Amino acid sequence: MKSMMLGLSRFMSVLGGLVLSFLILLTCTSIAGRLLNGFFHGDFMTAIAPGLSDWMLNLGVGPVTGDFELVEAGVAFAIFAFIPLCQMTAGHASVDIFVSFMPERLVGFLRMVTEVVFGLVLVVIAVQLCSGMLDKIDNRETSFLLAYPVWWAYALSLFGAVAAAIVGVYMGAVRVYEFFTHTTIIPEGTEAGH
Repeated sequence: MKSMMLGLSRFMSVLGGLVLSFLILLTCTSIAGRLLNGFFHGDFMTAIAPGLSDWMLNLGVGPVTGDFELVEAGVAFAIFAFIPLCQMTAGHASVDIFVSFMPERLVGFLRMVTEVVFGLVLVVIAVQLCSGMLDKIDNRETSFLLAYPVWWAYALSLFGAVAAAIVGVYMGAVRVYEFFTHTTIIPEGTEAGH
């Protein structure tokens, strides 16, 4: 089960990384297009090379239409896609100064409670995203510029949220088992380079 969950976590993080890389390229392309559009509309280019300026503008040099809409949907998915690996490797931010003086048993208890609560929160988020997606489907709401159905973005995020919830619940169950059996199934910080 551990290797399956770790495989799911890695797969989701690779997907999130690919989406994030695409969004970076999209944003850079849009910014470059916006700058070039302003340059070709400027007094300098219209005075020096009006033909080139008009030709470039007629080609459609400018910002990518709907870039903000795509970034908004993609970043939401990427965040959910990275949560499972953070959960499996204890890669979330933590404040160790408070627990460094506590007995190991108390630290294990706090770790267990935190994992269980986080797993439950991820389940609630996934359920609410599903509810929101169904509302968007019923309302036939579309994005402003690209006019794609808004529920597509919800579905993409829901895919990541469900994976995060599955791993979160698994990690909660692992920490409960570890606490009550005094064993370690998944060491704290596995694969993490802290």
